[in-house]
Amino acid sequence: MTRQELDAAGITDPALRAAYTACRQLNARHGRTYFLATRLLPAARRPAVHALYGFARWADDLVDLPEETAGPEGSAVALDRLERRLVDGLRHGDSEEPVVRALADTAERYAIDHRHFIDFMASMRADLTVTDYPTYEDLRGYMHGSAAVIGLQMVPVLGTVAPREEAEPYAAALGLAFQLTNFLRDVGEDLDRGRIYLPADLLAAHGVDRELLRWSRDTGRHDPRITTALRAAENLTRGVYRQAVPGLALLDPVARPCIRTACVLYGGILDAVAEDGHSVLHRRAVVPRRRRLAVAVDGLARVTGARLHARRTARGGTPASHGPAVPGTAPHAARLQEPHESREPREPKERETV
Repeated sequence: MTRQELDAAGITDPALRAAYTACRQLNARHGRTYFLATRLLPAARRPAVHALYGFARWADDLVDLPEETAGPEGSAVALDRLERRLVDGLRHGDSEEPVVRALADTAERYAIDHRHFIDFMASMRADLTVTDYPTYEDLRGYMHGSAAVIGLQMVPVLGTVAPREEAEPYAAALGLAFQLTNFLRDVGEDLDRGRIYLPADLLAAHGVDRELLRWSRDTGRHDPRITTALRAAENLTRGVYRQAVPGLALLDPVARPCIRTACVLYGGILDAVAEDGHSVLHRRAVVPRRRRLAVAVDGLARVTGARLHARRTARGGTPASHGPAVPGTAPHAARLQEPHESREPREPKERETV
């Protein structure tokens, strides 16, 4: 499938093909839900998604797996080195580091604002020193860089039927919803790393603090106050999904099944957390494989319908969407209009400190 995707995207340079393949492997290994949903996109757009998520996964691992970088100090050095390569790669459109090379190529092809990548690195750096967030607004500041910008990066790749800026707030909200889902599912594992990604004021409203969470994690015992707080976090997350879902209608029809499938799969994680009695401090909530398969089958059916409709519309002389025309893929470009915005990538600004 990798060769077909790269050919469809018009990626012919051997070194660049190898770089995109490395990103695809990172996405497949670390992001099962994202990877499954990405398979529903047109082949020409998948390499760009793999580049975006592969880079994010790689940077995140520098923070979450300090044993591979000789501890927190090593993680800081590794992030510094990665950020230098990132800035240089975005500036020149190339890099000796394969993952950065693919990312820089994707940013250039789809005119993705460089600030999104710099903001992402700022949040990765925050993970080295910040261990909790007093309020939801504080947490949102962190999540802008760690999650919302991922949604913003994806918009030009997915394509829209409206000006890009109309779809961006919904895409950012969906990024937040996905990350809040991860925070709830992984609360026990994050606690073991010394971090709490649930707002302190939300926990305190139900009589919960770090000490109580640590006690429950260490003893395996439950406390109704924790269950109530985790249920509140679940409700908060579902509210963010409700804010994001209307944005699906603004996406290119052939991209909607991919994002809808990701929404359903991630919503399934919330369902699994609730069905397991919000016991995330003691075990990881898992969506049953049969349920994941059913969602994937439904997504495939929607993809087939969307592509048939796009072909019929194209034969009638009306473009199927306002999505991106991928360089080097003339048949694909013929079916799609140019993006609403055709701007040159901006020079990266200085990284903000957090």
